Amino acid sequence: MPTNGQPLHDQPSNDRYCRQQQFAPIGEDGQRRLRQSDVAVLGCGALGTVAAELLCRAGAGRIRIIDRDIVEWSNLQRQSLFDGADASAGTSKAEAAATRLAEINDTVELRPLVVDVRADNIESLLAGVDLVVDATDNFQVRFLLNDWALATGTAWVHGGCVGASGQVRLFDGAGRPCFRCLVPQPPPPDAVETCDTAGVLGSATHAIASLQVTEAIKWLTGNHDAISQDVVSIDFWHNRTRRVSLTEDAAPTCVACRQRRFEFLHGQQRSQTETELCGRNAIQITPVEPRIVDLAALAKRWGKAGATQQTRFFVRLQIDATTQLTLFRDGRVIVSGTDEIARARSLVDRYVGS
Repeated sequence: MPTNGQPLHDQPSNDRYCRQQQFAPIGEDGQRRLRQSDVAVLGCGALGTVAAELLCRAGAGRIRIIDRDIVEWSNLQRQSLFDGADASAGTSKAEAAATRLAEINDTVELRPLVVDVRADNIESLLAGVDLVVDATDNFQVRFLLNDWALATGTAWVHGGCVGASGQVRLFDGAGRPCFRCLVPQPPPPDAVETCDTAGVLGSATHAIASLQVTEAIKWLTGNHDAISQDVVSIDFWHNRTRRVSLTEDAAPTCVACRQRRFEFLHGQQRSQTETELCGRNAIQITPVEPRIVDLAALAKRWGKAGATQQTRFFVRLQIDATTQLTLFRDGRVIVSGTDEIARARSLVDRYVGS
């Protein structure tokens, strides 16, 4: 039906953001700031797809979508930009997301990057961005991102979600506090559940990503005073919300924001080495510092993910017909069924933890 003499589909593009601009804290000036912004979404899974879509619809000028993985059928329950065709084709997540987002808003400049983020490439991948959305579900990358953000003075929004619980907090990159004030060291692999071992609700990941983008929009539109200074933690299943105070003095001896030692960025905290096992179609991932893993606890957790085998020396998970993870007591992992290091790292992150 025509409106002001024009078909609905031909309404001028300046109407696209009119409801957002009517919200007083944003207005025309905030919308202009958004249009000029350059944002990176680091990880394009449950959090990243929702965050990228909301930022695209909100009118962020440029969005970099960074992810190393391909679309799988198990992603479709919660990763909103993908469909069955993407899963059937095994399309890279970054590419599939950019294709869908271009259909949603063709005025946004989209840059898909299919890459494994490491200390030796994070600076080139994120150079010039105004803000990063953490959608990695990976502690090693979060610590690396925290170091890079402090070194460059760049804001980033932490978010994480497993099961039906998640948390959010924006770090401004300007100084105290930082992510290492909240989590001083990466947790051991047998201490942290992942989405692939504990499951996850799509409604919970959508809500956490929405909170992340709300904090991002506050920052990008210049509404810094409205940003939460607390870590907001929500258990959606049991209807519990908790706010954890994180002040400048939360960690007086923090290695990163107090001492300015960027151990992850400078490679001093490299957590593992990867070796291709010749002739075996397998990758061995070895922790730099051997650790004793609770094999029984991990076997119990893996029981939800697939067939498991446990001995005194290792626990093994059969992921599919050709892919196995074998975790030894000293923390060493052999990923059988691939000769790609990035793929092996992804599987270890998903089923073991960073």
